Amino acid sequence: MAEELSAATSYTEDDFYCPVCQEVLKTPVRTAACQHVFCRKCFLTAMRESGIHCPLCRGNVTRRERACPERALDLENIMRKFSGSCRCCAKQIKFYRMRHHYKSCKKYQDEYGVSSIIPNFQISQDSVGNSNRSETSASDNIETYQENTGSSGHPTFKCPLCQESNFTRQRLLDHCNSNHLFQIVPVTCPICVSLPWGDPSQVTRNFVSHLNQRHQFDYGEFVPTPEIFDVDNGLDRDIFDINEDLGLDLFEGDIMLDEMQERNAIVGERYRWPHTIPYVLDDSLEMNARGVILKAFERYRLKSCIDFKPWSGEPSYISVFKGNGCWSSVGKQFTGMQQLSIGEGCDKIATVQHEFLHALGFWHEQSRSDRNDYVSIIWNRIISGKERNFDFYDDQVIDSLNVPYDYSSVMHYSKTAFGNGSEPTIVTRVPDFMDVIGQRMDFSDSDVLKLNQLYNCSSSLSFMESCDFELENVCGMIQSSADSADWQRLSQVSQGPESDHSNMGRCRGSGFFMHFNCSSVNEGATAILESRILYPKRGFQCLQFFLYNSGSKDDQLNIYIREYSAAHPSRTVSLVEQIKDIPSGSWQLYHVTLNATSKFRVVFEGVRGAGASLGGLSIDDINLSETRCPHHVWHIRNFTQLIGSPDGSFYSPPFYSSKGYAFQIYLDLYSLPKIGMYFHLISGANDDQLEWPCPWQQVTMTILDQTPDIRQRMSNQQSLTTDPFLTIDNGNYFWDRPSKVGAQVIFPNGTQFQRGRGRGFHNFMTQELLKSRDFIKGDDVYILLTMEDISHLNTQNDPLPTLDVNDLCTSFRCENDGICILQNGKAECRCRSGDDWWYMGERCEKRGSTRDTIVIATSSTAAVFALMLIVTLVSIYCTRKKYRKEPSSRTVNTIMENQYAL
Repeated sequence: MAEELSAATSYTEDDFYCPVCQEVLKTPVRTAACQHVFCRKCFLTAMRESGIHCPLCRGNVTRRERACPERALDLENIMRKFSGSCRCCAKQIKFYRMRHHYKSCKKYQDEYGVSSIIPNFQISQDSVGNSNRSETSASDNIETYQENTGSSGHPTFKCPLCQESNFTRQRLLDHCNSNHLFQIVPVTCPICVSLPWGDPSQVTRNFVSHLNQRHQFDYGEFVPTPEIFDVDNGLDRDIFDINEDLGLDLFEGDIMLDEMQERNAIVGERYRWPHTIPYVLDDSLEMNARGVILKAFERYRLKSCIDFKPWSGEPSYISVFKGNGCWSSVGKQFTGMQQLSIGEGCDKIATVQHEFLHALGFWHEQSRSDRNDYVSIIWNRIISGKERNFDFYDDQVIDSLNVPYDYSSVMHYSKTAFGNGSEPTIVTRVPDFMDVIGQRMDFSDSDVLKLNQLYNCSSSLSFMESCDFELENVCGMIQSSADSADWQRLSQVSQGPESDHSNMGRCRGSGFFMHFNCSSVNEGATAILESRILYPKRGFQCLQFFLYNSGSKDDQLNIYIREYSAAHPSRTVSLVEQIKDIPSGSWQLYHVTLNATSKFRVVFEGVRGAGASLGGLSIDDINLSETRCPHHVWHIRNFTQLIGSPDGSFYSPPFYSSKGYAFQIYLDLYSLPKIGMYFHLISGANDDQLEWPCPWQQVTMTILDQTPDIRQRMSNQQSLTTDPFLTIDNGNYFWDRPSKVGAQVIFPNGTQFQRGRGRGFHNFMTQELLKSRDFIKGDDVYILLTMEDISHLNTQNDPLPTLDVNDLCTSFRCENDGICILQNGKAECRCRSGDDWWYMGERCEKRGSTRDTIVIATSSTAAVFALMLIVTLVSIYCTRKKYRKEPSSRTVNTIMENQYAL
């Protein structure tokens, strides 16, 4: 019959099968542009999902075709004339009657059955990623999301011909073409089952042919992406761009100088803040900015001895408010309130860090005296009138604290700062740093070094411990005598890992981790490793470490804390976390929340499980800090293969917040060189009990820098907040219940849900910055996620500043950088002075100097001498005049005697 068909027509038997359902065509329709043929129902169903693309080749489909596709009448006529074999009973049936035959064919029904029902499941809070561990789990009663979704976020499938699993669509296609090209066995296509129009019982006769016809493209490639909105409205603006757009004429772009303040050095203790800085968050601040500011404070605490506390009556404090733009003064300028502006668009954590570094006494990095050794300024590319922003100053003005020039400083201008076009205004003498200058991720190592030198910090406030096991003393950790085996310091294990996590084999002769060999002990055996004694200050801690399993799936790691206190001097041991079902073959990131309030040790207990074990458990890169752990970790493997590829845009597994809101993250690695990240609310099990629109939940997304020491990391973090009053174009609330404002979506396992519109950052970070540090390690990337309630920041619970110090010193302004103080309830000025100069007067309005004194003294001496000379000359003159008149006087008064008188 096949030969008869080929001889009579240009068609083969395969041409009568729909590439979507892989069944004999029913009411065939043909696309005009690409001439592909489908069942009418399959085509219309696909059009509802794919919009304007052919389901087979992604060619264009006209609007008319989408609503009323053209019937392939020529093919229908041929199907009425020719027959084909039933796939089960081998009976010859006219093609147009084949589907009707299947309904009555007992062999077909017995072997395959017919069903058109797609399973519909409810997303439960237990069925989604709701753990801070790197591998999320699902409820046992439904097919797990993680089983159908690889760590990259793409669906993964099991080959129905050999049962090998964890294939992405492209890898399954490659696998089958390589291993099963000529294997023709009726099977169910796992990809079709996952699609909205898929039939979970539909059988495909030639699976490999079906893959090559139907699945050359991912379903996600022709499913329209839900609407996503950029927090920054598509603009990539740095601090200086924001201020420039507002028309602000600030010194160096973001430094507020008083009219009388000289642009000179802020050196000396008088310009330093105390180690604990009082602050006030003004009511004008946006909610997201408030949460971001508090997160920036945590970064200061982690890496320095600088702390921040709500104002409680101190004479001097920083008032953070929503002004025009992002700006600050440099150093502590006077007693009283000092303002720092976090305006619209400035609510980025690195921007807040930048402005507070100004307040702490930092200038911009490229203003150093030695900057011309490291960068070149292209003056003709600078906006006219802004050239002064590129001035540099000698060591008497800016103290570099003997730290080398830092291209990576958060205080450095970007390469296009104040440019009159798109060309760079700053060119680095080392080309590799062109895309590094101007980074707004976190403090660089040199930023931290200078800050700690400037404020004489010997330790960090919230940091407790970091250990990469490079030193033989293993960070003071001790082996327990109450266990069955010991942890060993190794650099390689034959069964894995082949290298440590710190160096990933990049450095010969280095790279160690601690390993518990489960293969050498019996089931139930333990190995215990304890940290040195640690002293908490805050009552909460986050333990972070990397774990590798090369043993049995039943091996586990228990985390305890051993506390010492006056009430329990014999030590209290508490189990904090049991880590089970550890994935094998790769390093995994874990976070464990601790709540120690007295001195304690962290205890790692490895436990040998049941079953065969050829390897064991390994731990590396331990970090402990008095910070909050992230709520979730999204672990993405094979990351570099996704960058720039058609597979590079995908969704995370679903997660739940602590309040019960369900959400997903959308990652865009395709729109290079920028990497986008967006947040979506999705329908969940708790929606009936939650408040809608979702109010004041701050979502923080962080791409983790996997540098071993947490203090040296420059993780890239962005935050957004769900404003319950934000509306969309149709008048609905943006963050309303997804079932009301979202679109229906289906997970690969058939679970139906609604996904709301997304909001996030089209330029979360650039590809160059992503590759600049240890964001990608072992081809793995970790995205840390936290969704927390910040509604308590909506009201000012802290005491508002009184007007005493602020008003008196504001109305009694000291000139020439004098400091206003209160003396007996009155404002007075303490004037500046140097070795040979000083200011004086009630408001420091007069300047004096040693030279002036000498001039005055010399002038006074000369004046006195001149006066004395004048007096002397006058005296001499008068005396001489007197004595010139005496002879005539004597002549007039002479009595003549008559000598001849009688």
